[in-house]
Amino acid sequence: MPFHPLRVATVDRLCADAVAVTFEVPRELSGTFAFRPGQSLTVRSGAVRSDAVRSGAVRSDAVGSGAERSGAADERRTYSICSAAGAPPRIGVREVPGGLVSSWLVHDVRPGDVVEVAPPSGTFTPDLAAGGRHVLIAAGSGITPVLSIASSLLRHPTSQVTILYGNRRADTVMFAEELADLKDANPSRLELVHLLSREEREVSLLSGRLDAAKLRTLLPLLIDVAAVDHWWLCGPFGMVTDATEVLRAYGTDVGVIHRELFWVDEPPPVVDRPSADLGASREVTVMMDGRSTTVPVADGETILASAQRSRPDLPFACKGGVCGTCRAMVTEGEVEMRRNFALEPAEVAAGFVLTCQSLPLSPKVIVDYDT
Repeated sequence: MPFHPLRVATVDRLCADAVAVTFEVPRELSGTFAFRPGQSLTVRSGAVRSDAVRSGAVRSDAVGSGAERSGAADERRTYSICSAAGAPPRIGVREVPGGLVSSWLVHDVRPGDVVEVAPPSGTFTPDLAAGGRHVLIAAGSGITPVLSIASSLLRHPTSQVTILYGNRRADTVMFAEELADLKDANPSRLELVHLLSREEREVSLLSGRLDAAKLRTLLPLLIDVAAVDHWWLCGPFGMVTDATEVLRAYGTDVGVIHRELFWVDEPPPVVDRPSADLGASREVTVMMDGRSTTVPVADGETILASAQRSRPDLPFACKGGVCGTCRAMVTEGEVEMRRNFALEPAEVAAGFVLTCQSLPLSPKVIVDYDT
């Protein structure tokens, strides 16, 4: 997974615990960092450099939380890009309590610092040429890719966009001014609805969490559900799951429901392997950058964990089945994913897996990261 040193252009304070960080991209890397709305960047904090060394800029004693891993070196975290297509890459970061990388980005990183960043990745992306009717449902920092998608979609003259955005209080809303500006620039084609769970709104319907009950009440009042071309859901696991279930109850095709999840704090389910496979010798061949490497896999060990011992360049970030950075295609053999919160059903049907969650079930497995 290649990382490139990018200089921080600006750090904008969004609210008390959140910032937006914009990176300068050298001309020679402009193609490498060209992104599609909805994609993300992986930041590596263990490789931070700064024009002036700051004491404690990277805290090795912090305990990771959510998708952040604790430890000293090479800490990685994936953050969604919030800028529109064609703009410099900009990520939105909300501090995770005790989180090593988010705390560093929110409190320590300054303009002029040089940060190691991997190229854009992710498939939570719309077809900008198609226009159509889009509804985007977000909670908290889930607004980050939603802002990128909405602002890019609205460049198409026929696009119609609705954003439902849930937060605790008004002072925790990320990108409040930018969303208001986007609404002012597109008054007839953008509907923006804010909901607050811990602060009363003048309209009682707009108070409370974006859960299943609220969505069942709110959606038919605001939207012709059957007329929506695509749904974009981003936020905590419970909100995204509730929204998916409500939409499926309306008869919405799963192929037009796109989901981006945050960390899900639950253990992976136990995988029941056929008894004949227990104790069997397994090997995995990984293909990346045109080079293949074959490694043995111990019982219960994931493909990524096994292969990294020989291929430390393999892509990864959260290792929790959420970010999708370790996505690869199985071209031979059978695997079982312990959990998947990143891949769309169509990707799974096509043979893609998250290697951080995949256990080989057949004696021989080949996975291709280049596909």
